[in-house]
Formats: sequence, C-alpha cells, structure tokens
Amino acid sequence: MNQDQPNNPLHGITLEQIINVLVNHYGWESLGDKINIRCFNNNPSINSCLKFLRKTPWARSKVEKLYIKLIS
Repeated sequence: MNQDQPNNPLHGITLEQIINVLVNHYGWESLGDKINIRCFNNNPSINSCLKFLRKTPWARSKVEKLYIKLIS
C-alpha cells in the first residue's frame, strides 16, 4: 500500500479492478440484487458499468462500499 494514503483502501485501485473483483465474487445476478442498478441487471458488461459508474457518483459510492466490505 502506498505510504501517501495508508488509510484509504481504494488508493491505487481502478474502478475496473473493483468491478472485476465484485463480479468474480458475486456474479452479475447477485451483484444486481445487492446493488439494484440497471448496468448490473440488464445486459451487464464491464464497459457499460464503467460508463455508468463514472457518471453517477451515488452508484459508484455504493459499489465502492460493497468492495470495501468484501475486502475487510
């Protein structure tokens, strides 16, 4: 972990990496159940999720919180 931000679990991790970890752990269907957003429920893909989450701070926050909960 980088010394500049030792208390930030997301430092140095891309949004794409976060989505990949969550999809590998939960799968698209379970991920869509946990966070009910269209990009997880209707024709999910990494690219569609990245586009949506980069434009939608509230959804990105939910994804990041689920990731932090998973790695804790």
